[in-house]
Amino acid sequence: MELKVSTRSHAGCALVSVTGEIDLYTAPHLQSEFTRLLQDGPSRVVIDMSAVDFCDSTGMNVLLSALKRMKERGGALEVAAPRPAVRKILQVTGLDSVFTVHEEVPREFLITEGS
Repeated sequence: MELKVSTRSHAGCALVSVTGEIDLYTAPHLQSEFTRLLQDGPSRVVIDMSAVDFCDSTGMNVLLSALKRMKERGGALEVAAPRPAVRKILQVTGLDSVFTVHEEVPREFLITEGS
C-alpha cells in the first residue's frame, strides 16, 4: 500500500498527516519528510495518524528518530488520533509513555486549516 504524507506548517508548528501503512518499504518516505521538515525548524510537530492502518517496527523507529531530533533542539513531537491497531503497538512497546499521544488532532491545528 502506498504511503501519503502531507505537511502543513503554521506559527512554528507543523502538522504531518500520514495515510496508508508505515512499514519497511514505506518508512523511508516518511523519514525523508521528517528530514525535510526538521530543516525548517518547527518547535512542535504533531503527526496525524488517523488514516494509518498499520505501522511496524521500522515505522516506529522513524518516529523515535524524529522525536530524538526534535528533543535535541528543544522541540516536541506528538502523535495524534492513532487507530486501534497503531495504538496497540504503541501500548505493547511502551511507546505510548514516550510520545505524547492525543485522542484527536489538537484543536489549534484544526483552527489553522482555513488560514
